[in-house]
Amino acid sequence: MNTYKIIISLFPDTQDFRDILIAMLSEIGFEGFVEDEKNVEAYIPEDIFSENLLSENQFEPLFSFSFTSEFIEERNWNEVWEKNYFKPLLIGGRCVVRASFHKEYPKAEYEIVIDPNMAFGTGNHETTSMMVEYILDSELTGKTVLDMGCGTGILAMLAFKRGARKVLAVDIDQRSVDNTIENCSLNDCSSIKTEKGDASVLEAETYDLIFANIQKNILMNDVEKYSTVLNTGGFLFMSGFYKADLNDIIARAKLFGIKFISNKEKNKWVAACFIKDQGE
Repeated sequence: MNTYKIIISLFPDTQDFRDILIAMLSEIGFEGFVEDEKNVEAYIPEDIFSENLLSENQFEPLFSFSFTSEFIEERNWNEVWEKNYFKPLLIGGRCVVRASFHKEYPKAEYEIVIDPNMAFGTGNHETTSMMVEYILDSELTGKTVLDMGCGTGILAMLAFKRGARKVLAVDIDQRSVDNTIENCSLNDCSSIKTEKGDASVLEAETYDLIFANIQKNILMNDVEKYSTVLNTGGFLFMSGFYKADLNDIIARAKLFGIKFISNKEKNKWVAACFIKDQGE
């Protein structure tokens, strides 16, 4: 399928405004996002896109923006990633993340093979690598695990390889769900269950560990739901936000009996570990 890449510059550019922009674009058909220090890149299928989809009036008086669009013909996305983005990566000295097309890569205790297509989560982004480090540090044998915003499925697959007995991977983007299924097959992790949706798809089943690498506003909204499906004494790991947002996340989680334990930080990005209170 042909795609449009929209490169958006915000004024003023804050993470809260980026989260608002991404949330609203998701509702009107945009399916993938990449952030860097200067811009937000948003991707949308050719048959949905029109210049009229983007209107500053939707966001006034919060912020203004400018954008450019680039038409992208259907292509071999693995080749694109290989040439431009995705190199073999060793995380925590124990887990190597590579693509099936990589011929040379470090050897490690755990190996995750990913063909990312358009999905987020190769380990190269700070938030993903910090969540991988938390998984490496956690006891997962026999545990139940939920991976929210699974992207390529990297966290779900590593949790499974580390001994989790049941893993559910959830993403709102169908291409991410499909990519997770493909990558699970590459890694002999096909028993991982995948589901399209957001926190509203979570029902009665509970989990010992939840990994949610999304965006601040979504985490702030969904932490209440996470608290209902997290076992007492279970761990919640959240990332996808900046250091300046950590106190807001901690305060919001505390309202629902989720106690802050620790955090990691890389280039102002943060991953944080919480535990569900045992109660009095």
